[in-house]
Amino acid sequence: MTMTKVAVVTGSNKGIGLSIVRALCKQFEGDVYVTARDKTRGEEAVKTLASEGLKSKFHQLDINDINSIIKAAAFFKDTYGGVDVLVNNAGIAFKEADTTPFPVQAEVTLQTNFFATRDMLTHFMPLMKPGGRVVNISSFMASRTLNQCSKELQARFRSEDITEDELVELMKRFVEKTKSDQHKEDGWPQTAYGVSKTGLTVLSMILARRLSKERPQDNILLNACCPGWVRTDMAGDKAPKSPDEGAITPVYLALLPPGATEPHGRFVSDKEVQKW
Repeated sequence: MTMTKVAVVTGSNKGIGLSIVRALCKQFEGDVYVTARDKTRGEEAVKTLASEGLKSKFHQLDINDINSIIKAAAFFKDTYGGVDVLVNNAGIAFKEADTTPFPVQAEVTLQTNFFATRDMLTHFMPLMKPGGRVVNISSFMASRTLNQCSKELQARFRSEDITEDELVELMKRFVEKTKSDQHKEDGWPQTAYGVSKTGLTVLSMILARRLSKERPQDNILLNACCPGWVRTDMAGDKAPKSPDEGAITPVYLALLPPGATEPHGRFVSDKEVQKW
């Protein structure tokens, strides 16, 4: 086992994920891993970075495949004794013009952005080393969506005592209600992406509180952030920020200095803690 530090970025063969890896290669003292479902694309990304004089490594990881998560977790535990930086960037969004029925969009979007990301956290949180940093890539759509939810849902999503189990049930409830087109009367807005990112942001807050309670001496900081509106395959070419600009806040949170105690359990945009 090596004593080298290690950073892992999910969904990082392109877009914001690749830009986060690029910045970490320059600023993080340790090994930086591109991870992606597709081995060929992942190895291409490593080559692209190498052509820029940057050294990264690749490990296959499909967050929608629990066995892939378990395998990757075992690899990082056996090779590095754990993980120092974890950036959960993998995510999906349907385009505005997509005609896929809304219940399908809801199921597919929440499966990746919430449930699969939660699986990553379930298996990787125990691997986080003292002084570790966890960054969950959320979106400004999370706070916008929160404010469009019913007062009851808003109260739960803002509460300090919501549990992970309760949050999971609420996310499942949204998906179920879309199937009978009852989500609006149940207090949910018409955005699967927004709900998935609201869920991820609340999950981040729950897990941060758990870290503070269960591992108070370990100084692990966990936050959710919005990278901004970034020109990617996902967001399209009208967006104002480049992927490298989109990586700034996630990388800032991934590299919070040793001994820092905040931000922790926050929603962060442009390096500033946002009201939730």
